[in-house]
Amino acid sequence: MKQLLTCFRVFIVLTLLTGVLYPLAVTAVVRLIFPYRAGGSLVVVQKKAVGSELIGQQFTSYRYFQPRPSAIAYNPLPSGGSNLSCTSLQLRDSVENRGRQFCNSNRLSRQTVVPPDMLFASASGLDPDISPEAARLQIARVARERNYSKAQTAALALLVEHSVAPPQMGFLGEPRVNVLRLNEALDNLK
Repeated sequence: MKQLLTCFRVFIVLTLLTGVLYPLAVTAVVRLIFPYRAGGSLVVVQKKAVGSELIGQQFTSYRYFQPRPSAIAYNPLPSGGSNLSCTSLQLRDSVENRGRQFCNSNRLSRQTVVPPDMLFASASGLDPDISPEAARLQIARVARERNYSKAQTAALALLVEHSVAPPQMGFLGEPRVNVLRLNEALDNLK
């Protein structure tokens, strides 16, 4: 009985230490050192959170740059891809449809090489970034939808180029454009 009581006390102490105190300490340190990241990297416009830099979201208006497709409709709760194999007819059909839709909405020829990130959903279904090529192919549509002059379209192209983030630490990943940040900058473009 004495051993059982000792085990129970150790269990309570370790539960408090590793299940309560340690997580609280780590959270406090992270909030002190990285407050923006610890808060979910929320993008705030006019004192209102409009999204997170880390989670993709749908932009339905053609006045905005479109994100890559999501197999889960950008819902972060069931995060995941479609899990369709490379031999799946359903995957092939959805890729072909996405390519046609991208070309049609951007008034591109059928021979245009559509970047893979606009054809395939990300593994998480929440990727907030697109390739610089995908952003560049959308410039003409966004400018047309916003009735931009040639000078404004040139400024928009420059905005896209300034929005390209390099690979992390110079070698991890590919150059990318955060769609939410780009669309936020687009709304602020004069």
